[in-house]
Amino acid sequence: MVRLQYQTHGRGALAGLLMLLFPVFLPSLFSPLGHASPSMLSEWNAPKPRHSRLLKSALQSDPTNAQQSALWIPLPNEGWRPCVESTKTPSLPEKSQGYIQVFLDGGLNQQRMGICDAVAVAKILNATLVIPHLEVNPVWQDSSSFMDIFDVDHFINVLKDDISIVKELPYEFSWSTREYYATAIRATRIKTAPVHASANWYLENVLPTLQSYGIAAISPFSHRLAFDNLPMDIQQLRCKVNFQALVFVPHIRVLGDALVSRLRNPSGKSGALGTNYLQESTEGSGKFVVLHLRFDKDMAAHSACDFGGGKAEKLALAKYRQVLWQGRVLNSQFTDEELRNQGRCPLTPEEIGLLLAALGFDNSTRLYLASHKVYGGEARISTLRKLFPLMEDKKSLTSALERGQIKGKASLLAAVDYYVGMHSDIFISASPGNMHNALVGHRTYENLKTIRPNMALLGQLFLNKSISWSDFQQAVIEGHENRQGQIRLKKPKQSIYTYPAPDCMCHA
Repeated sequence: MVRLQYQTHGRGALAGLLMLLFPVFLPSLFSPLGHASPSMLSEWNAPKPRHSRLLKSALQSDPTNAQQSALWIPLPNEGWRPCVESTKTPSLPEKSQGYIQVFLDGGLNQQRMGICDAVAVAKILNATLVIPHLEVNPVWQDSSSFMDIFDVDHFINVLKDDISIVKELPYEFSWSTREYYATAIRATRIKTAPVHASANWYLENVLPTLQSYGIAAISPFSHRLAFDNLPMDIQQLRCKVNFQALVFVPHIRVLGDALVSRLRNPSGKSGALGTNYLQESTEGSGKFVVLHLRFDKDMAAHSACDFGGGKAEKLALAKYRQVLWQGRVLNSQFTDEELRNQGRCPLTPEEIGLLLAALGFDNSTRLYLASHKVYGGEARISTLRKLFPLMEDKKSLTSALERGQIKGKASLLAAVDYYVGMHSDIFISASPGNMHNALVGHRTYENLKTIRPNMALLGQLFLNKSISWSDFQQAVIEGHENRQGQIRLKKPKQSIYTYPAPDCMCHA
């Protein structure tokens, strides 16, 4: 009896000691749940492949030479060409109505669209645009400014005949800052701009403020200008901003060129010369694919889909949803099967790998992975790496010295990926989103091959656990024949930044 009590007491003491030590050795489990905190419960156990039969067949498949060659054939010319110059002669107003400030939230590509809209609004109002203020994104915590990302002198010069732009406000308006508007209600702040507002809304609601105070600050300013029923010269100005005026700062372009060169010429990766950039070889003919793997924790949680991590993962993502959105996620009312049938589930690294393999890409394909942080880390990516062992990313292709200027800055990291994406032979995004939309539109404008996954088809195929590789491959090929960058004319309410024809392009 005494011995039993001693054993029980010993076990209790040991349990107590472990409870004290757990926070020391595993602090992530005891830290508040937030955007940046990893989901330790789901990341302890590496998720097993969900489509092991297809994966085994994909690893053994050997695409024909004809199939491989067809993949890399550039898009045929469909008779469309870039066309952003207005038929009207550009002219500045004799007198500016005042200064327009905008405060842009979101990630790099959402901010990019906001910049284009801000230029258009300034033109509508005959106002002077102050270089837009980029808010600190609560997810990525990046404080990069417009001038840290974009070549501001190029921006001003390209648009000098269209609108007046200043880098900062003159002294008499220097009080108009982000902090000023955060502390109280201000007469010069416009915060009632509806989503997709018309040109008339700005003339009726913002112009009077400009005329009274000489300045108007619009915040929030995201998706605040309609895509339809605007004068053609305003539409073409938005196109001009997006495709000509917005150019990344020189060091982003230099680093992007270095990455592209190393992807085309693997032998040029080595040999540091004591300068900021590794030795480059002459631009070669090697082809590569850029894959934007949009599978971060926010995306996984907001989709409300099941990604095979078991009960622990479901619990972790449900908790994350509750903290971020108080559980208000529309998709959560549907079952996983319903979501997949509707194409609402982001593709996992394993699934996008199977899609690429079914299209005919094989283990000799050079793949550049453009992504911020993949939910589940390397454990999730390992299946994709098995299929495409020549997969590279920013870290594998650069030195620590080269990454110094962009390290920890999500907007600059995204800018590098965008630049490389625009110089790739083929671009594909695992799921729709702002990066996908921006690059699809930009590459359409340049007539570059861009594969758009058929999400509904893939969701249904992946639900069929008994499907053979040959049937899966045939369905994938047939389902993506017309999803490789062919011109799609913009429909009402669609974005001109994703569908540049006919507003930004002319047909021969």
